[in-house]
Amino acid sequence: MPETIPARARLIPKGNHYAVFEVGQVFEHHWGRTINAGDNSLFTTLTLSYNPLYFNVEYAKAHGHPGIVVNPLLVFNTVFGLTVEDLSEGGGPFLGVDAMTHHRVVYEGDTVSARSTVKDKRISEKMKGFGIVTWHTEGFNQRNELVIDFHRTNLVRIRT
Repeated sequence: MPETIPARARLIPKGNHYAVFEVGQVFEHHWGRTINAGDNSLFTTLTLSYNPLYFNVEYAKAHGHPGIVVNPLLVFNTVFGLTVEDLSEGGGPFLGVDAMTHHRVVYEGDTVSARSTVKDKRISEKMKGFGIVTWHTEGFNQRNELVIDFHRTNLVRIRT
């Protein structure tokens, strides 16, 4: 009888663990992501963001923009999402974001990329088997202009 797929399956650990991170270490996150009109429209609608800059081209142009502005929360979520594979995919609760600044407007069709630098790490006193790591993440557009930055903190597993 042939071996079944579940019997052949093997767990492949994802993400990095605490020992991998060193203060000052820089992660250039892969690929980037082009934010298109559908992304912006759907996100804006689902989050009930009724600012016309995010869905009305004539309104955006009347307020000095060349086109529709991408919802800043979508910009944040996209840049944050680009970092997950390198920083937190190995598991561990998200502890928060602070010191977020939106530096430039992102427009539909712009491509954002991300870079993160390890700012701090320490062993958790309350959660056995975890450390606490803080990164400074920067998001850039296709012209390498800074569009957003923030600090993010996660619990990270000590071992994989």
